[in-house]
Amino acid sequence: MSVKVEKLEHSMAKLTVELAAEELEKAIQKVYLKQRNRISIPGFRKGKAPRALIEKMYGEGVFYEEAAETLINESYPDAVTESGEDIVSRPEISVSQIEKGKPFIYTAEVALKPPVELGKYKGIKVEAVDVSVSDEEIEEEINKELEKNARQVDVTDRSAKDDDTVIIDYSGSVDGVKFDGGTAEGQSLVLGSHTFIEGFEEQIVGHNIGDEFDVNVTFPEQYHEKSLAGKPAVFAVKLHGITMKQLPELDDDFVSDVSEFETVDEYKADIRQTIEDRKKVAARNKKEDEAVKALVEDSNIEIPQPMIDTEADEMVRNYENRFRSQGLTLEQYMQYTGVTIDKLRDDMKQQAKLNIESRLVLEAVAEKENIEITDEDIEEEIKTMADNYGMPVDSMKSLVTDNERKAITTDLKVRRAVDLIIENSKEDKSKKVKAEDDDVIEKKKVAKKSKSASKKDKEAEE
Repeated sequence: MSVKVEKLEHSMAKLTVELAAEELEKAIQKVYLKQRNRISIPGFRKGKAPRALIEKMYGEGVFYEEAAETLINESYPDAVTESGEDIVSRPEISVSQIEKGKPFIYTAEVALKPPVELGKYKGIKVEAVDVSVSDEEIEEEINKELEKNARQVDVTDRSAKDDDTVIIDYSGSVDGVKFDGGTAEGQSLVLGSHTFIEGFEEQIVGHNIGDEFDVNVTFPEQYHEKSLAGKPAVFAVKLHGITMKQLPELDDDFVSDVSEFETVDEYKADIRQTIEDRKKVAARNKKEDEAVKALVEDSNIEIPQPMIDTEADEMVRNYENRFRSQGLTLEQYMQYTGVTIDKLRDDMKQQAKLNIESRLVLEAVAEKENIEITDEDIEEEIKTMADNYGMPVDSMKSLVTDNERKAITTDLKVRRAVDLIIENSKEDKSKKVKAEDDDVIEKKKVAKKSKSASKKDKEAEE
């Protein structure tokens, strides 16, 4: 096999791979032996027709397509190694020559790892982050635990109010006619939970056990059952029971039941430390994001499009794996959301570009700073991986290939490059911001997206 490399513009290259005519002949013969049982030739039993006769009847190239595919799949990984290039995309393959008695030649157009003109990575300004913990935050965490351990107690001396749980029978009708799904007995409902149609729960507030009354509501215009959409309905309701949530008292007994501590003060101190630790992690992540973003903006990189496409495809695969771990498929997600695979991939390309830029600048920092990773570092990382997967270390080691060891080495270099950048960054205390937990940040992102989507819908209507 011979491999020639032609450098193209924009960090692209064309590999021309040539395999001996003998290799092509072997591949064609292999395909013939595989396919002959499926080919019918008059006068011959299936599988007994000579190859030359099949080629005469169906054309000399009858086995070329599969033979070419076999040769490319088998030879391309070695061609990449022989090229000596750092290839970062899927290849665009084109067969240049396939003919009996002649070498098999194909080309592969690929993206190469682009050069990085590294910007300033020491002394980057990042916002100072406040990781202090307020008494209100501690109380909020304690209230969550109290809520988890609350119990329901019967209410007999007052009418129903918000946050109560009521037990009701109801029977709904539209224009005096009952409808499917509109009747239930012994239904449990938390008032104020907005579980039922808007206005339903509010009309139960103020009623007592044993009351029978009508609830008047109107189904939403966009109700899933089209025959009910926008129509007024009457529900005959009977209230059978009321319970209220009773929180346990925060005392030493409660603390010893729900934690490893014996006193309320110890429990609060641990909560404070836990929140502070979370905030420190969030603050560190925020600084990393800021610093790397600033470095990317100060650096000069031209990312070849095929590299972005390959990264986006990998992100889609990871997306699919996450859904599968939750018992869903990507196809089901697309059905629910109306998003196509092409739209999903396109939406990921901007993030793919950012991921690539971040990784490349950090790799460039690691190279400029001569960051080295030892065998001991790699062994420690494999041990961590084994612990995360609950596997024996030796079993994990057996699964780690040479390429994966290289990937681990690169990841460790990138992490140390990030450490170096953060250690040499400068906090801008004039813009001190409050650290937030990751779940709070995620909720804000969701709310922002929802707000943005609503705005777009409104603009579209106008």
